[in-house]
Amino acid sequence: MQTIISVRDLKKKYGDFEAVKGISFEVKEGEIFGLLGPNGAGKSTTLEIIETLREKTSGEVIVNGFNLDKDPGEIKKIIGVQLQTSGYYPGLNLTELIELFGGLYNRSVRPLELLDTVNLRDKARAKFKELSGGQKQRFSIATTLINQPRIIFLDEPTTGLDPQARRNLWGLIKEIRKKGTTVIITTHYMDEAEVLCDRVAIVDSGKIIALETPDRLIDNLVASGFERPKEVKKANLEDVFIHLTGHALREEH
Repeated sequence: MQTIISVRDLKKKYGDFEAVKGISFEVKEGEIFGLLGPNGAGKSTTLEIIETLREKTSGEVIVNGFNLDKDPGEIKKIIGVQLQTSGYYPGLNLTELIELFGGLYNRSVRPLELLDTVNLRDKARAKFKELSGGQKQRFSIATTLINQPRIIFLDEPTTGLDPQARRNLWGLIKEIRKKGTTVIITTHYMDEAEVLCDRVAIVDSGKIIALETPDRLIDNLVASGFERPKEVKKANLEDVFIHLTGHALREEH
């Protein structure tokens, strides 16, 4: 697999505080890559630098062959970044919002087709504020796809969602990857990272402390003699909840 993002010795300082302390990693084309770590670890800063939203102090970032220092405009054209929910004009419905973003990207878009991809065609005339939490997140992912990006960045996409909406979003993210898009995701849910990510980088205090497939990281921990204090069951409470209430997505009305 080809490398689509290469980060070398990336550093970011705010005065005397070093938020990112020489981070290096590569993301392969077509993978779902997770950036994990506690709040304040430097994950968001790292992503915002790659997304051309924040200046770096030093280091090298290359995205799809484009150097961040020389071609930030070219990088912007091939990435999709999930907006925080405050980024939507309250007076416009979903169709109008997609048309607006299409105009900003200078792309002709088919709003209903895009809404189909995230299962929101029936909400085409609704305003963003009228959507449920899961619908809002699906719509914000739709907006990352408007410019048909090679790479999309999702920042904690399932925070605050109920289990059904969360699993539905996992399915959507896998579908996006299946179409050839590379996905970079941050999450605080380790089960989510385990299900979705081909590889994860664990960041702490501005440094990467582990980078591997979830399976390999778990195997390494077990091989070190680690044992869970509680007997591991073949299912968890979330599995019970989904099984009893059904996998089908229920929308709040």
